[in-house]
Amino acid sequence: MSATSASDAPLLSVEDLSVAFAREGGTSAVAVDHVSFALKRGETLALVGESGSGKSVTALSILKLLQYPAASHPSGRVMFEGQDLLAMSERQLRKVRGNDITMVFQEPMTSLNPLHTVEQQIAEILSLHRGISGSAARKRVIELLNEVGIAEPETRLGSYPHQLSGGQRQRVMIAMALANEPKLLIADEPTTALDVTVQAQILALLKQLQARLGMTLLFITHDLGIVRRIADRICVMNKGKIVEEGTVGEVFDTPQHPYTRQLIAAQPSGAPAAAQPDAELIMEAKDLKVWFPIKAGLLRKTVGHVKAVNGVSVAIRKGETLGVVGESGSGKTTLGLALLRLISSDGPIVFMGSQIDTLGFKDMRTHRHDMQIVFQDPFGSLSPRMSIADIIGEGLRVHQPELSADARDARVVEALGDVGLDPESRHRYPHEFSGGQRQRVAIARAIVLEPTFVVLDEPTSALDMIVQAQIVDLLRELQQRRGLTYMFISHDLKVVAALASRLIVMRHGEVVEQGEAAPMFADPKTPYTRALFAAAFHLEEAPGAAAAAPAGGAPA
Repeated sequence: MSATSASDAPLLSVEDLSVAFAREGGTSAVAVDHVSFALKRGETLALVGESGSGKSVTALSILKLLQYPAASHPSGRVMFEGQDLLAMSERQLRKVRGNDITMVFQEPMTSLNPLHTVEQQIAEILSLHRGISGSAARKRVIELLNEVGIAEPETRLGSYPHQLSGGQRQRVMIAMALANEPKLLIADEPTTALDVTVQAQILALLKQLQARLGMTLLFITHDLGIVRRIADRICVMNKGKIVEEGTVGEVFDTPQHPYTRQLIAAQPSGAPAAAQPDAELIMEAKDLKVWFPIKAGLLRKTVGHVKAVNGVSVAIRKGETLGVVGESGSGKTTLGLALLRLISSDGPIVFMGSQIDTLGFKDMRTHRHDMQIVFQDPFGSLSPRMSIADIIGEGLRVHQPELSADARDARVVEALGDVGLDPESRHRYPHEFSGGQRQRVAIARAIVLEPTFVVLDEPTSALDMIVQAQIVDLLRELQQRRGLTYMFISHDLKVVAALASRLIVMRHGEVVEQGEAAPMFADPKTPYTRALFAAAFHLEEAPGAAAAAPAGGAPA
């Protein structure tokens, strides 16, 4: 082979790859079905599709990271620089993993070792693959942390994963992946649960490092907005197959497959319920404070406070949705938990005309059925040991003990029907449902008590675009039919624009801007709000960059 043809050969070629998982009874389920694609040196290929489409299974197969013998490859080859990775022994693969090919996973908190410091985890890779240790390793770790944008990296060497923010943990994962300057980086949903500003920083960082190292990038995501910004080519996956492939321009401008068209069209849409200025005040708080003490020294004396919420005032009227936006650590979730009296706070809180901030645990129980919360992670908030019927019916047993078993079951069936789930599925368990279905169960659990006020804490952040749009439509329909009042906490401003009639922007525990949503999207007043909107809607990072909002409420 000539030098020219060798340089033109793809770095990675996946050929007719199939992946099957063994089931009980000797049967198997095909997760990836005869998939083929190739990556040229230095290019970025995006693998897109909803959960369960086979994206991550395909990526894990490249490095044989699936659990065997439960997973098998009925067909296919994965050729990397002329060698079939699937045919390699585990010993041979160790020389490739973490050296020539590295991977950044979706959730850094579960991928990083909670018992090892940042320095130990990065230095381990340098030691295993390059034989670098001691002071040389520490110097290289500091260089890597500096490269990925960790401020004052020397102060973070002794930090554990739980002491870092989500963005910092993802940057540490990228530093680990880049430690040996790999030829191919596989990034599996690396920005899914990150704030829009941190997301923009991570994407810019990947592109910058890719250009400097000449690295090839396989980027797995369900966010098509990210694909537009980072990818050269796209492969669209659905039910284990690649249904369309092409350049970014080709796929977005002239999508050929019905599923691709559905994916591109799956954006949260519609107008939020209009706020009525004379409507009843459901929730009101004035000068609310939530300060967490900082303790130090042998006697653990309080030496300061983390001002998670610092002097915030809110008023939410019946039937409206108040959107609360801001970066991680801005105090959004803490504000919601404080209003529900799930954490201690200072400042008056009035719920449906009654002051509740002075009530004890027992007295608060009389209000609990009227105020509910839907959490960000539906899998973590649903007990794996309880059936769906028990999960949804638990609140009824506590707050309406007079209901018979049959009456309670009928209410569960009604709630499942309201959220678009088959009532017959109520005897199944959370692990048997998809992410979108689990979130519908969480919503059913909240509405079964017929509450007045619901806090929605990032309920769509980890969901596919198609499922996300479905959940937004569901929430809007339930609000109109049941007269619900929402506080919608999110960093996804496209979703907020489709649901919220009013908006609060928080930063460092304080409100930096608030008002009617449409005027704020059209003309944000503060530099922070402009930067937040610019990052969310992929606009130029400049003051006044946020575009005017169209009829649906979302900026153009």
